[in-house]
Amino acid sequence: MADFVSARRGLPGGDLSPATALILDRVRLGAGGPLARLRVAGGRVTHVVAEEGTGGRAMPAGGERVLDLEGRVLLPGLWDAHVHMAEWASARHRLDLSGTASARAVADIVRERGGGTSDGTVLFGYGFRDGLWPDAPHKRLLDAVLPDRPVALVSADLHAAWLNSACLGLVGRGDHPSGLVREHECHEVLSALPAAPAGVVDGWIADACEAAAARGVTGVIDFQYGDAVADWERRSAESPPAVRVAAAVYPSRLDAAVERGLRTGAELGVGGGLLRVGPLKLFTDGSLNTRTALCRDPYPGLAGTDGSHGIEETSPRELVRLMRRAAAHGIEPAVHAIGDRANTVALDAFEAVRCRGRIEHAQLLSPEDLPRFARWGVTAGVQPRHATDDRDVADRHWAGRTERAFAYADLLAAGARLEFGSDAPVSPLDPWLAIASAVSRTDDERPAWHPEQRLSVPDALVAAARGRRLIRVGDPADLVVVDVDPLKADTDTLRTMPVHATMTDGRWTHGPY
Repeated sequence: MADFVSARRGLPGGDLSPATALILDRVRLGAGGPLARLRVAGGRVTHVVAEEGTGGRAMPAGGERVLDLEGRVLLPGLWDAHVHMAEWASARHRLDLSGTASARAVADIVRERGGGTSDGTVLFGYGFRDGLWPDAPHKRLLDAVLPDRPVALVSADLHAAWLNSACLGLVGRGDHPSGLVREHECHEVLSALPAAPAGVVDGWIADACEAAAARGVTGVIDFQYGDAVADWERRSAESPPAVRVAAAVYPSRLDAAVERGLRTGAELGVGGGLLRVGPLKLFTDGSLNTRTALCRDPYPGLAGTDGSHGIEETSPRELVRLMRRAAAHGIEPAVHAIGDRANTVALDAFEAVRCRGRIEHAQLLSPEDLPRFARWGVTAGVQPRHATDDRDVADRHWAGRTERAFAYADLLAAGARLEFGSDAPVSPLDPWLAIASAVSRTDDERPAWHPEQRLSVPDALVAAARGRRLIRVGDPADLVVVDVDPLKADTDTLRTMPVHATMTDGRWTHGPY
């Protein structure tokens, strides 16, 4: 059999024009599946024939280009159903603060890494988690180590930023008492800081998309703040992305989207269907690490104080109003809800509006709310890596309630549809990390955290593929080829799964072909 070698045109990893057909031979059809042959043409799977000759239409004979995959495993293409693409792409070029155990440790990193320039450019860092720190972030710590250069450090959950006095002065907040800003103020401050030129960020994003394709990703839902629709239309006019993109809409741009007639799932740009309109992003609360997730019970040590139960980002009445307006014009809502009270509010709104949509995160749930996801057709967009990253902070701040935190097995048992994401840059844009965390409920040497909420490998793969369980005739040719059968892989191998090749819309976006 002749190997297929593609010409590299348009997308990284080669291109198959609509008229080109390709046969994938000697490939295992899904985890634990049989050997099979597939034919791809026009961006679709046109034939599937199992080794014993059953299960598909007769394969065309002669003239087809054939690629022998030597018994590797073919899976439906993977999605990251929650990313902030510009933030993720930028974070890959920022000071890495992940794993720091104290505010003092962060200041030490800033001292070591921040003195290389005196031109006044902002030193950006990303990834600190202060929920368990013994000391508090304060501008004095940063002023002591880097007084003259502006410093802006973003928390891992994107809900807080820590600035020194020089940076606070840049954004007109020189009198801020601590330099630690959260939620709305955080977003306002970061928006006011000098940004990298759009062309630079677009280049970073193109690189990030190629890196995602190298991990088997064929599509993302981009919840980047701002005007993601316009940004992606600009990018796709210059070059089609290496992954499919559903670009979210924010409330400030809802009226403009309605006026344009945009609907969730509608094609955008010139990418031939690679770029589509995503959901309307709405917020009910904050986050666990900032202790702003809206909960029924107060946070330890905060009872009786303002914000002791978290914060309400959007009132229930306004949430219903926005959801109703969006749904009436074909735009599905995606509601950020982390605390148990926030999830109840979000589900109440879906019940009132009677529309389909998503709840993003769904981290802490009341038992009576579990069946409501399936009842109202609400997808739970969850991030399994958060369960392992945040287990310690959850044990502290949600003490006595963690049996219903990140309750993925309970959601599935209640009939909910799960879709995995990373919330990148909150965790890396790598679906195999999500799969491994969902299956193991641990990412270190400790035993599984609430092992009753573990998922099976097949269920985790389905959630990572936006509900695709099988590869069938007529499916989009969004496929990933891996070297190890996930059913036979241990947790470490799942995390580092060797991805041989990735195909999106019938075009190779990663691999040796």
